[in-house]
Amino acid sequence: MGERIKKLKKIRIHREGTDTLIFSFFILVAVAVILWRAFDTKIPFWIFIAVFGTVYGIVVNFFRCPIRHFPNDDTENIVVAPADGKVVVVEEVDENEYFHDRRLMVSIFMSLFNVHANWFPVDGKVKSVVHHNGNFHKAWLPKASEENERADVLIETPSGKEVLCRQIAGAVARRIVTYAKDGEDCYIDEHLGFIKFGSRVDVYLPLGTEVCVKMGQTTTGDQTVIAKLH
Repeated sequence: MGERIKKLKKIRIHREGTDTLIFSFFILVAVAVILWRAFDTKIPFWIFIAVFGTVYGIVVNFFRCPIRHFPNDDTENIVVAPADGKVVVVEEVDENEYFHDRRLMVSIFMSLFNVHANWFPVDGKVKSVVHHNGNFHKAWLPKASEENERADVLIETPSGKEVLCRQIAGAVARRIVTYAKDGEDCYIDEHLGFIKFGSRVDVYLPLGTEVCVKMGQTTTGDQTVIAKLH
């Protein structure tokens, strides 16, 4: 019981969800009252409350912000999952915007039911942060990586390796928030940003990197080791 309470204390609501949760609470209550009176039935009001309470619970679940710490002190050459979700791509690709060579790309898709806070995948220094406007294709499609609205965070590790972390908006997600700043030091356990309502995060790694995940595998942000840099 004590362990369960301890875990609950490590979960909070992300600051990106404060306004949304307040606004949606009043909207859902108002809609429930209007429908209950409009139908003029003998359906108990608590049923409307239960239905709309479930919907509100899903929204609250979306904005969860668990406090996490990578379990190992040695993070050198470690690449952690930047997001909760499922691995949808593990392949070599041509990256012609920053590196102009081939890179190993690992992509994680986040559903509406995943935590949507994003973590830095490696320790290092932020070299650049660039936001691109674009389309809103379904996030799991290959073209989403280049054509959708996205935010690119380029990081140089202490050993001189460059890693690109790309936040991608999807068909539902229409807002990308990036906390990373040019020139700042960054660390595993810190939030890189937040994407609202389902999307995807790509990580571009140097060739020769040891991949530690496989297609379809579920990841936990800041906890799952997705790769090891050589």
